[in-house]
Amino acid sequence: MTRFNSLRRTLLATAVLAATTLSHAQAVKLTLGHGAAPGNPRHEAAVKMAEVAKAKSGGRIEIQVAPSAQLGDDAAMVTALRTGALDISANSQGAVATTVPEYAAFGMPFLFTDLPQVWKMLDGPLGKELADKSAEKGLVVLGYWDNGIRHMSNSKRPLSKPEDLKGLKMRTPPDAVTVDIMQALGAEAQQIKFAELYVALQQGVVDGQENPLMNIHASKLYEVNKFISMTGHKYEMTPLLMSKRSWDRLSDADKKVLQEAAAEATQLQRKLSKESDDKLLADLKSKGVQINTVDKAPFAKATGNVDDKWLTTPIGPFLKKVIAAAR
Repeated sequence: MTRFNSLRRTLLATAVLAATTLSHAQAVKLTLGHGAAPGNPRHEAAVKMAEVAKAKSGGRIEIQVAPSAQLGDDAAMVTALRTGALDISANSQGAVATTVPEYAAFGMPFLFTDLPQVWKMLDGPLGKELADKSAEKGLVVLGYWDNGIRHMSNSKRPLSKPEDLKGLKMRTPPDAVTVDIMQALGAEAQQIKFAELYVALQQGVVDGQENPLMNIHASKLYEVNKFISMTGHKYEMTPLLMSKRSWDRLSDADKKVLQEAAAEATQLQRKLSKESDDKLLADLKSKGVQINTVDKAPFAKATGNVDDKWLTTPIGPFLKKVIAAAR
C-alpha cells in the first residue's frame, strides 16, 4: 500500500509538472487595434511589434493587428481596453485624455516645434508620471508613439493668417484642446470620427481638418482638400496602451517580451514619423496640392488664451511642469 501511495504521488507530481510546462508553452493571442490606415507609420509599427513579439517568444505570442478603426474609433477602443475587451491599442492623445486628462497637457498650441524634444520629455519623469496616472485607470503604457506636429487643410483657400479661418467648418478629433484652438482662431469646430472624415470632407459636411502630413497622406485626404497650410499649431502623441486586465494575465517572461517588442516598434514609429514631412511634402505637391507656409506668430498670439484656460483646470499643476520643460 505504501508503495502504491508513493507511486501515486510520483504520478501526480509528474502530471502537475507536465501541466505547468504545458501552461508556460501555451500560445498567447492578443489583439492590437488602431485607427490609422495601412501605410501609416502607426500601422507599420504595430506590424513590427507583432513580428518582434512572435520572434522573441518562439512563435508563442501572436498579436493580431486591426487597423482603420475596425474595432471602433479611438474612444471606443479606450473603453474596450479598460474593460478588457481589447488587449492593446495605439490610440490618440485626445481620446485617452477623456480618461486621463493629463495627456491634454502635451497638446497646447505652439508648445513644440521639435519632435526629439517631446520624445525626451515623454521618455523621462513626465512620461513616467503620465504612465502612473494611466495605470490608475487600468491602462498600461507600453510606449509613446508619435502623431506628429499638426497642420491644417481645407477645400476653400490657403490659410495665411488667423482671419482666414473665420467661418470655416473644421473637423477636430475628440480633443478638447484642439476644439479650443479652432474656436480661438474663429473656425467652427466639429468633432467627426477619423474613419468618417474623408466622406465628410468629400460631401462638404466640413470644409477642412487638421492632422500631421503622414495621416493626410495615408488616408488620401488631399484628394478632397487641395489646400494644406503648414501651421504646426500643436503636437499630439499616440499612446501605445495595454489593458491592465490583459497585462495581469501574462507571465513575467511574456511581459518582458512585450516590453521589448514595444520598444523596437516605438523606435521605428518615431523614425518614420520624423522622416515623413520632408518626404511627403514633395509627393503632395506632385499631386497638385497647394501648400503654403505661415507666419506662426499671429496664430500663436490668437491662441494664447488656450494655455491660460487649461492652467486653471485640475491638470494645471502637471501642465505647468510640461510648459516649463518645453520652454
